[in-house]
This record gives sequence, structure tokens and C-alpha cells, in this order.
Amino acid sequence: MMQTNIVKLEQVLHYIINEVGAMPHVGKTVLYKHLYFCDFNYYEIYEEHLTGEEYFKLPLGPAPKNFDKIITKLIEDGKIEKIDSDYFGHPQEKYLSLKKPDVSCLEGKELKVIEDTIKELKYLNASQISAFSHEDIPWKATDDKEIIEYNLVFYRSDLTSVREDKNETCD
Repeated sequence: MMQTNIVKLEQVLHYIINEVGAMPHVGKTVLYKHLYFCDFNYYEIYEEHLTGEEYFKLPLGPAPKNFDKIITKLIEDGKIEKIDSDYFGHPQEKYLSLKKPDVSCLEGKELKVIEDTIKELKYLNASQISAFSHEDIPWKATDDKEIIEYNLVFYRSDLTSVREDKNETCD
């Protein structure tokens, strides 16, 4: 049984919020997907866990198991604040960073995957990023409300795969 590294999960989530939380289209759903893709992209590239967080298959896409617990801790520690807002007529839970994130538990290669993932996804709104997550084989291959298995990343299509050697051949 895999164990979630709660400290790393907190640092990754705070880093993501610091980078994209203030963007008007970024609410809870978008943050869920950023976390998911950071974790699963890292696993696909390095075959090891970034945070080890578990994700449930929900109708709008993957959802992290410990999100609310980590958000509450970040708020209590004065690192972020929650703002209930409206995005084109839809209620939105936004989170804004109040302090520079501590990334002391993250290695350089981990930060690079997080930064690359953010760069790829940062302009997608909740509908777009949910649709993108629905194209990811790990989500597709999992039954509703079940835990998504990390090993399924090795069956990803070119659309969501991040492995650099996915199409290379030996000459």
C-alpha cells in the first residue's frame, strides 16, 4: 500500500496555487487536475512517486483524496486564503497564496515536472482541463469512484503521455 507524503503534497499544492491560483479561471477543479497531472506525469517519467497521493475517478475527472485536509492546513498556517467567487455564473472556490511556497522537500527534477505540467495546463479552465483528464488512460481505465492506479500511465496515448522516449526507435 502506497503512503502519501503529506509534507510533499502540501508543498506541491502550495506551489501550484502560488503559480496559477490568482488566474481567473483557476478554482478547485482546476487545482485537482494540476495535482493529478504533476503526480502522474512524474510517475510516468521517473517510475517513482512524487507525492504518492491517491486520486479518485469522479465524473469531472481525477480528485485527490487529501485535498481538503491539505487546503485546511495551508489556510490555518497562513500560507493561502480561500475566496468564494463567481466565474461566468458558476460558483468557484479559489485559493490565493499569501506566502512564498516552501519547496525544501522537492528535488530539482520534481520541480521541473511540476513547472512543465503547470506550463502545459495553466490556461485550461475547469471544462477544458476536465475534458483533457477524461482522455487520460489511467482515468478512462478506472471504474467510477475507485482509486486510479499509477501504473496505468504506461498505457497513455500520445495526447497525454509525457515520456520523451515514447516514439524513439533504435537506428
